[in-house]
Amino acid sequence: MNKSAISEFIVTWLKDYVTSSGLQGFVVGVSGGVDSALTATLCAMTGKPVSLVNMPIRQKEDQFDRSAQQIGALEKRYPNVTEYTVDLTPSFTQFSRDLPDFAANHALSMANTRARLRMTTLYAIGQSKGLLVAGTGNKVEDFGVGFFTKYGDGGVDISPIADLMKTEVFELAAFLGVNQAILDAPPTDGLWEDDRSDEQQLGATYAELEWAMTFEGDETTLNDQEKYVLLTYRRFNAMNKHKMIPIPVCTIPKEYKLI
Repeated sequence: MNKSAISEFIVTWLKDYVTSSGLQGFVVGVSGGVDSALTATLCAMTGKPVSLVNMPIRQKEDQFDRSAQQIGALEKRYPNVTEYTVDLTPSFTQFSRDLPDFAANHALSMANTRARLRMTTLYAIGQSKGLLVAGTGNKVEDFGVGFFTKYGDGGVDISPIADLMKTEVFELAAFLGVNQAILDAPPTDGLWEDDRSDEQQLGATYAELEWAMTFEGDETTLNDQEKYVLLTYRRFNAMNKHKMIPIPVCTIPKEYKLI
């Protein structure tokens, strides 16, 4: 993996895209995880205006601190970076109160609501400042297991790291000087009160899921763990397919419209 060439390619792609869009720069939600840290770094390297937003919602202190430290480090290195902290806990709490009890007490629904509140925040900031919302999803999440929230962290304008596997994200992030605390932290989406990790939610490591995503061999030769991982990958891929394909459109036959 030519880390220097890849980082330069992504930065050039970002600069070319924002120039062609007629907008000014980028806004990135920084969560304290490696994907958002890498995306924020690559956007900062463009020299274009970049707003980095820390959006805690009943957040674990270590997650908030990692995000704040990464944003602070980028602010020191890049004069084009501006930091914003938007505490969404009061908004989330009020929204929970406004919902019917059956919705407010549905754990998965409310976890995804956190991601959707953050998306709304990024677009409010982005639109007011003429910025593109830069997505932070990697390849295995965006195109393998669909491990993102529809219209949440999946609601973006561009996806600069979506052709990188998670292991490649870690390599590139380390190369570009992402804070060590972020590199060492177990990946988590930060949407749950119990701070469960991505691996706990998915039932397999990212390296295992990457293997399953590219597997084309003879399944009869696999051991029990490999069979389990392949089954897990295929289950998530099928279940989340609706996130990874265009929204179905009911196309009306022309003859019906002529009647």
